[in-house]
Amino acid sequence: MADDEVATKAPESDAAEQTTIPGDTPAQEGPTLGEHCVTDRPSPAGEPTGEISKIADIDVYITKPSDYPHLPSKLLLFLSSGSGIKSKNNQLQADKYAAEGFLVVMPDQFGGDPAPNSTSDPATDSGNAPSLLDKVKLGVAETAKSFMLDMWLARQTQEKVLPIIQKVIEGAKEEFADAVANGDGIYAVGYCFGGKYVLLLGAELPDTVAKGQALKDEEQGITKSGAQIRAGAVAHGTLITQEDIEKLKAPISLACTENDPLFPDEVRSSGEKFLVEQKINHEMRVYPGVPHGFAVVGEYEDAKIKEAQEAAFEQMIQWLKSH
Repeated sequence: MADDEVATKAPESDAAEQTTIPGDTPAQEGPTLGEHCVTDRPSPAGEPTGEISKIADIDVYITKPSDYPHLPSKLLLFLSSGSGIKSKNNQLQADKYAAEGFLVVMPDQFGGDPAPNSTSDPATDSGNAPSLLDKVKLGVAETAKSFMLDMWLARQTQEKVLPIIQKVIEGAKEEFADAVANGDGIYAVGYCFGGKYVLLLGAELPDTVAKGQALKDEEQGITKSGAQIRAGAVAHGTLITQEDIEKLKAPISLACTENDPLFPDEVRSSGEKFLVEQKINHEMRVYPGVPHGFAVVGEYEDAKIKEAQEAAFEQMIQWLKSH
């Protein structure tokens, strides 16, 4: 691979790649979570300014504007990629929203079970071309890693993840009632895995979660439209379906990548057509030539990726501020 390709290609762009062992068949079928959701790309300088605490007995990363509570803030729910709340990059990304005036709560939506982190292989880090034996060994390791990721993803069901998020939302409404009131509701952003759940919160809640919430609201004399958030923003959402989009009620902004197997072009296009036809308040921008996962802070060498990263943040923060 040429040097300029190395500079452009981040771990996050490996989502669609399939591992093969020489003489064997592909290790997996179809898109699955890749490096973009399980590891930090090289982190920018500086340290996170928030802290890990608990809301409703669930671990959360909380980061606040420097002038809060002296000046009013709005509550923002930050739903991360599979690397979770202890990821430095995710924490730094959450801090960027806090610097823009939002009180940010990032829940451990995986219940202490973030995606398994990959490790570097000496054969690929040495700068020397790997031998055939090294390639076979690397293929076996990559196959095992893909299997672990698939097993992890199978555990992160909607029935598990959504109640955790909902529990944090209810706890945050009590702990930060001032921010919720100031924003007239809760805002949400989602990256990669978390993007799908922003869409779910912006729609009718499904099954038992929806029924339980509806009953609680009815007992409190509250009438709800179904959406649990006032507005949402999503960057390179993972495994979003047409159904997820068609249930949307809250205003939504989507920052997407081109040719993304985790949010296929056909789903994105048909989804946008539906949003236009149904007059759902939305915006959708496609960033060509950048890897899935580009929008989370990281030290890319490619100027194009850096520019897209900043543009996506500006898109999302302005959407939230205007709603």
